[in-house]
Amino acid sequence: MPPLSELLMFAALLIVAGGVAGLLAGVFGIGGGAVLVPVFYQVFGWAGIAPEVIMHLAVGTSTALIVPTSIRSFKAHQMRGAVDIDLLKGWIIAVPLGALLATVVAAYASSEMLRLIFAVIGLVLAARMLFLSNRFHLGTELPGEPGRFLTGGVIGLISGLMGIGGGVLNNTFMTLFGRPIHQAVATSSGVGVLISIPALVGYIWAGWGRADLPVFSTGYVNWVAFALIFPTAMLVTPYGAKLAHQMSKRQLEVGFGLFLIFVSIRFFISLYG
Repeated sequence: MPPLSELLMFAALLIVAGGVAGLLAGVFGIGGGAVLVPVFYQVFGWAGIAPEVIMHLAVGTSTALIVPTSIRSFKAHQMRGAVDIDLLKGWIIAVPLGALLATVVAAYASSEMLRLIFAVIGLVLAARMLFLSNRFHLGTELPGEPGRFLTGGVIGLISGLMGIGGGVLNNTFMTLFGRPIHQAVATSSGVGVLISIPALVGYIWAGWGRADLPVFSTGYVNWVAFALIFPTAMLVTPYGAKLAHQMSKRQLEVGFGLFLIFVSIRFFISLYG
């Protein structure tokens, strides 16, 4: 057990991470998992938790926090009328199925290769957002079925494996087909809801009964870490949504492009650092 001073430092780090995750949830329509997963991974390691379960516990606890932050972000964006409800209705089966499949895969397999693929794709998409924002699109309308259904399933699968809310992928998908960045961000908050709820159930199931989990854990969800981050994340999320609608399209694109670079670099470091 770490000394009290280290435990207080861990708690302070988690509280700050909650604020950052809440801000990102509001501004970009993401769940904040890109911030939370590495923070949880580091803190759980410092706390002496078994290495075999640290990554799963980080992803599962991040997923639990995405549930309230994405719901709060979705409500804030919906009040402004920016959410594509039709797209969310079309994904109400595909995205949760992908997220549930992710938890089954995570219970038995590593995600190193998936993280590598995502890191490479993330850098390519960041370059598009930063340098080719108005010149590169795959179309002017979102694809029809079954392409749209399959896309939703893939977004749910990848996001569920990484403990993120799907905003990174959905923002890219919608803007590639000519949708405004503000609408993409707003709709991504709803995608986070579709991903996080079934994924939370799946990660609880996947870790159920393991003896090497820390106290106050239900499956791969640690409720102590959740309780430390939850208040600041919920407090900051609406301000992030308000900020998103005050920023110009180009500011959002640049901000999101830089965010993609950050996420990609983090995945590369986790693989080769």
